[in-house]
Amino acid sequence: MVNDEKTTGGRKTTADRKTAADRMLGDLRRHRLVAIVRGRDRAASVRTALALADEGIALVEVSLSGADALRVIEEVARAGVRVGAGTVRTADDARRARDAGAGYAVTPSLGAGVDEALRLGLPVLAGALTPTEAASAVASGAAAVKLFPASAHGPGYLKALRDPFPDVPFVPVGGVGEAEAAEYLALGAVAVGVGSPLCGDAPHGGDLDALRRRARAFTAAVRP
Repeated sequence: MVNDEKTTGGRKTTADRKTAADRMLGDLRRHRLVAIVRGRDRAASVRTALALADEGIALVEVSLSGADALRVIEEVARAGVRVGAGTVRTADDARRARDAGAGYAVTPSLGAGVDEALRLGLPVLAGALTPTEAASAVASGAAAVKLFPASAHGPGYLKALRDPFPDVPFVPVGGVGEAEAAEYLALGAVAVGVGSPLCGDAPHGGDLDALRRRARAFTAAVRP
């Protein structure tokens, strides 16, 4: 029987969490691209996230390892853009990200960050690399498995993983350029996560026009 208890003290029910995860997976399948913003300059990071959204990239992640990341999330969310928090490693990271306005969490690994984000009702892209980690991420209730660092083994590794895990929604992240993005998607990834190959120096105060050109190139590369 599904646990449909009411939300209490910030905790979401099992049904709430499943609904959030299903919606997130649907968004990943539809948009196929998560843009990762990790900047040394708060204002530039905000401008980067808003420019990406303006170019039609619907899934923007702000890494907590960037400068003043929680304020970046707050400002981007306040502007009406759906934004997620990346590099969520601890329970405190998850709580602060949720409070800042993050609509989903992305983790580099399994652990307390995944557990607390799920408890709070945030859909999660849970970081995993090995088959055991991928299975654990799925069992946790994560919306998708962030295959990280994807560059460690390349597209061929995703192909090998999908043989025993054909139904697992993988999102390769790490060293994904335009060519790799298209290849991962052709091999069955539901989406790809892209940081510096897409954002370049924009989150550090660099060229926004160049960012917009890269955004158009990547959205073309991931188009079905």
